[in-house]
Amino acid sequence: MHAQRIDRRRAIARLTAAAAAAGAWRGVAAQPKWPAQPVKVIVPFQAGGSTDILARLLARRFSEAFDGTFVVDNRTGANGNVGASGVVLAPPDGYTLMVSTTGPLSLNKLLYKNTPFNPVTDFTPIALLADVPLLIAAHPSLPAATMPQLIAYLKAHPGKVSYSTGGTGSMGHLAAEMIQRAAGVSMVHVPYRGSAGALTDLVAGVVGLSFDLVPTYLQQIAAGKVRPLAVLSPQLVPSMPGVPTVLESGINASATGWYGLVGPKGLPPAMVARLNKVANDYLESAEAQAQMKPLALRAIGGPPEALGRFVKEEMARWEPVIEPIASTVMQ
Repeated sequence: MHAQRIDRRRAIARLTAAAAAAGAWRGVAAQPKWPAQPVKVIVPFQAGGSTDILARLLARRFSEAFDGTFVVDNRTGANGNVGASGVVLAPPDGYTLMVSTTGPLSLNKLLYKNTPFNPVTDFTPIALLADVPLLIAAHPSLPAATMPQLIAYLKAHPGKVSYSTGGTGSMGHLAAEMIQRAAGVSMVHVPYRGSAGALTDLVAGVVGLSFDLVPTYLQQIAAGKVRPLAVLSPQLVPSMPGVPTVLESGINASATGWYGLVGPKGLPPAMVARLNKVANDYLESAEAQAQMKPLALRAIGGPPEALGRFVKEEMARWEPVIEPIASTVMQ
């Protein structure tokens, strides 16, 4: 009799488990296919810049991996805040993502008094994608072929040389502020709504210098239309042999840009995991290395939590640098 009771309990347990599994399967099967419509990958900067290039490479891989359409949507303005705000306001359904760089994902909160979002709490981190050095580039007409020559020329002509960046408060702008303070020189800032415009006017000779991420300049450097003076990374850039670091020139300043993939707050964990896996698979692939190395991009990758931690670390690292200059930088 005791054995019969045990067998009956086991039979009931098996039936209960089977019913639960069937219910779970019906729940999964009932979920709509994702993506069932185009996914917008917002880039908060102009087309043609390094963020845009990386976003388009990633969107292509996502389109293949998820059998859907991922479309890059360039929304410029306010050093990336316009595009980033669109992500914050989007529903967390997986149809709005963002590939962005340092500004919207960390520094803008420190720079702008009324930033309409908090990068730590208002985004869902998906993946830390890559980092990239910054470059100081000159128009060939500027009589300076090295950083020491540039510093000497700037000291002899205070406030006479203009420089372009991808926007007020951008990493390029902050790097230029660091250089001016470290070297005791002064220049005139000409901000643009993205890297493309800043480069166009450098090539045209409208400005004498430009501070921006390395990928922006590579094609024009190869064509001899732009002269590289120094990189702001702590180490030399393999794809730019012969271009020294600012530190080697005796100026104590360094800055490195980076890129992250995020979504709106509340993005489902299962969706985040899928996107993270495909992003990491791409970053680890030979294809990604071949595409990114010529652009001086260094793939990073890792779990979503790594991006979340990195954002906090970057804000903590830059806060003491930005605080004393924020009022002048954002004039």
